[in-house]
Amino acid sequence: MAKAKKEETRSAESAFKAIDDLLRGSGGGCSGSLEYMEQSSWLLFLRYLDAQEENRKLQAEMQGTPYTPALPKELSWSEWAWPTKPDGTFDLERSLKGDALLDFVKGTLFPKLKALRDEAESVDSIQYRIGSIFSELTCRFTSGYTLREVIDLIQPLKFQTDEDRHELSVLYESRLGEMGNAGRDGGQYYTPRPLIRVMIRILDPQLGEKFYDGACGSGGFLCEAFNYMNEHSPNTADKWETLQKHTFYGGEVKSLAYVTAQMNCILHGLETPNIRFGSSLAQNPSTITDDDRVGVVGANPPFGAKVEAGEKANFVTRSSESAYLFMEHFIAKMKEGGRAAIIVKNTLLSNTDNASKYIRQQLLERCRLDMILDLPPKVFAAGVKAVVLFFHKGGPTTEPIKYYELDMKGVSLGKTRPLRESDLAEFEAIATGKKSGKGVEAFWTVRPEDVDKETFDLSVKNPNRKAEERASAAECRERIKAAVAEIGEIIKGW
Repeated sequence: MAKAKKEETRSAESAFKAIDDLLRGSGGGCSGSLEYMEQSSWLLFLRYLDAQEENRKLQAEMQGTPYTPALPKELSWSEWAWPTKPDGTFDLERSLKGDALLDFVKGTLFPKLKALRDEAESVDSIQYRIGSIFSELTCRFTSGYTLREVIDLIQPLKFQTDEDRHELSVLYESRLGEMGNAGRDGGQYYTPRPLIRVMIRILDPQLGEKFYDGACGSGGFLCEAFNYMNEHSPNTADKWETLQKHTFYGGEVKSLAYVTAQMNCILHGLETPNIRFGSSLAQNPSTITDDDRVGVVGANPPFGAKVEAGEKANFVTRSSESAYLFMEHFIAKMKEGGRAAIIVKNTLLSNTDNASKYIRQQLLERCRLDMILDLPPKVFAAGVKAVVLFFHKGGPTTEPIKYYELDMKGVSLGKTRPLRESDLAEFEAIATGKKSGKGVEAFWTVRPEDVDKETFDLSVKNPNRKAEERASAAECRERIKAAVAEIGEIIKGW
């Protein structure tokens, strides 16, 4: 049995690789890994809907409610992509291919799927969600024959059981990781999962609490929080309903990230994530009501993303830096006593502009800043040096602020050696109180009363590290002169 399972996994892996190979060709119409992900995602999504249709029908029968297919018959995968005969075998004569397939997908399928958003009875319906997804997508295929080959590879993939979906989620996550390495823009789709998992364990979200990520990218925080809450919550009668419909909330402004987040959540078992398409910064913090507020926030907001003028006007923070506005947004979104773990660029802790100082002041006076994790370089593919802020809403900060400087001890992080959970083990033990930070070189505290009340500077300055001895300016000049003289002697000897 184990051997058969291993072969099945290899088959799924080879299918994903073959799909990418086809999308790289001229008929795929794609120019890079981000577009490969987009095109395979919408096909996987429609295949998933078809695979789940029988489960939806059985569920409706068990609940005694009317059964309505997720999609009209002509738009379902089993009608246009993989038609079958009465005996269940593939109907080659009815299958579309070549120009006929491409014309149907571009001229009928996509327009009608997009229209579902306006036709849906409720914004909570699956039809509305499908319409929202396809309103942000484009079919990039230029060859119907290439599209048929991709469909043939996707059809055998299995989605029915938790084990099936777990296999595919692992493969999907690996592709998201590749997107994270796909140039500067790829990082918005992928935050290293070991880091997210540690952040979630420290946050310890509980069943009944709302979890929020207003800049959810590919949905990593939502997926990992779902996994954690599902595993650590008692199996009550309403557990599944609560987790699926009333716990996870997000927002995403980029269409590709929005689609991948939906698919990623589905593969992790979160079938109905409440992800809103659009900018979370469009909401004025003053309009957030108690019903909108959440107990837990986990996020890695974009740094340096474009912010519309109308969005800037919503915030007290006068800045064009999207991450600063997100910080104000998240604090407003949290209920009193709520907690957060948010990744930000380390310059937020020391920049002297008014916006940076204002955010730091909020963290100290309106919140209880618990801990700051200083991450090493190259945790993120884009090379951004970042920190993680752990805090509760409901200040001021009165207890010493804990700092932990993650030292990789000469190990250079990168594509071949990514961050691992084991790298964060000591930090996690200290953050959760399982280990004292006493005597740990990477750990120190700062009393809030010692923080400058004008600048609110929170820079990472580890007092346990010996200051590097630096040469004086005169010594540097002498060294440069000596080096130049040495180079001159070498040149003379040529």
